[in-house]
Amino acid sequence: MHARSSTLGHRERRSGYALWLMLVSFLFVVAMIVALQRMARPAHQGGALPTLTLYCAAGIMPPVQDVITAFRAETGVEVQVQYGGSGTLLAQFEVHPEGVDLYLAADDSYCTTARGKGLVSEILPLCEMRPVLAVAKGNPLQIQTTADLLRIPGLRFGFANPDAAAVGRVTRQLLQSSGHWEALEAASTVMKPTVTDLANDLRVGALDAGVVWDATVAQYPDLDAVELLPLAAGKRLVAIGVATATEHSVEALRFARYLQARDRGADSFRAHGYRPVAGDRWTATPKLVLYAGSMFRNAIDRTVHAFCQREGVEVTRVYDGCGILVSQMKAGGRPDAYFSCDDAFLDQVAERFTAPVHLSDNPMVIVTAAGNPHQLHSLGDLARPGLRVGLAHPDKSALGHLTRKLLQDIGLYNTILDQAEVKQDLPQGDLLVASLAAGALDAAVVYSSNATLQQDRLRLVPIELEGALAHQPYAVARDTDFAWTMGRLLDAVTAAPTRARFVELGFDWKYEPSDPRD
Repeated sequence: MHARSSTLGHRERRSGYALWLMLVSFLFVVAMIVALQRMARPAHQGGALPTLTLYCAAGIMPPVQDVITAFRAETGVEVQVQYGGSGTLLAQFEVHPEGVDLYLAADDSYCTTARGKGLVSEILPLCEMRPVLAVAKGNPLQIQTTADLLRIPGLRFGFANPDAAAVGRVTRQLLQSSGHWEALEAASTVMKPTVTDLANDLRVGALDAGVVWDATVAQYPDLDAVELLPLAAGKRLVAIGVATATEHSVEALRFARYLQARDRGADSFRAHGYRPVAGDRWTATPKLVLYAGSMFRNAIDRTVHAFCQREGVEVTRVYDGCGILVSQMKAGGRPDAYFSCDDAFLDQVAERFTAPVHLSDNPMVIVTAAGNPHQLHSLGDLARPGLRVGLAHPDKSALGHLTRKLLQDIGLYNTILDQAEVKQDLPQGDLLVASLAAGALDAAVVYSSNATLQQDRLRLVPIELEGALAHQPYAVARDTDFAWTMGRLLDAVTAAPTRARFVELGFDWKYEPSDPRD
């Protein structure tokens, strides 16, 4: 009996020990899963992840809800949504901007208006829609034209309110242009606050026809779309704007990028009948490479830093002579975008980039010591025997290339090389200025931007010749996965504060944005 009890007790102890091991193993696995999930989510400096507030056009609800669910699962960030008409939400946003992080409108013109009012800074287009006439499946009343809306006795048709909903405003604009609006408005049965309200009336048979978005019709199996000629030019972009005053810019922009991403949000838009834009590839923290001629460092570096802080991205900046940068690209370097010192050094790698934009011009000048002790007034004076002259390297930099061409065009290049003591091994204008300031040179040919901030210690002599001017383009790489992000970097660089910095440094500003940013 005692032996049996001992055996049973031993078995019970073994069984309890096994259960304890199973519990510990289970808890360990759970802890590892939680830890891996946390590692997969982007870090948030403030500790707990914020909850974002999104104002969203009601007609875009289906794909947005899907994306919010996926975004929360992938990042842990919650998004609270207030739905309504694009115009109604904009009015609320303007009255009470506090606490709003994102504003999604069914027509990007609302976002442009919001940016003009200082409410949003970044605008990301998401997809395209067109207004169409929605009717019951099979179009039983055989409505084909705007005239049919007035011809058929007892026809019940409606519009979305032009002062509240984007589709209503677009419809009014198009029908006013075609001369149909006044009669149709007078004959209409109802004006609804949102496109969803109008579509629901059509679905339950309270209306026979109504103008909604084509993507809205795709979400209602009981409805068909009729293409009315006056509405054919009504294609609009759905867009999301990031609030200027958001306290959670990194998370807000991360959600906006997720919504636009070709491998995330675009799938949801497409599944619900929308035509998404070709967005960037999704990654929580894009790692970007920017090549820029050394002349740009003082003009853009602080802006790029601020851009990284607001967007939650990493931008590796490579500043150097443009000849060196071109050589790096030809050897396999792959920047996502390129600020070139002159068109000539973008032309050499033009096949790698999309169409450039012309940012600025940078005049070439002769720089010498304050007071101009050698009485230098033109390029010809640089040929004086014994004068220590600095010229940028002609193959390593756009400055050197332009200087050589300029001097060759006026027949002075060989003369200066023969008679003056020429230093021509530096690839950057700022290095030439530093050599001059240190007393190693008597004069140098540089860009205005290289020396403008030191005018109290130096003398800048203008070069009054055609060709003494560099043109600075910006271009985005064709093969980048982050074209939209690099486009927003251009927005940051061409906004008023950085534009003023360019002018302060001696650049002639040339780029004019298509939308107001000030």
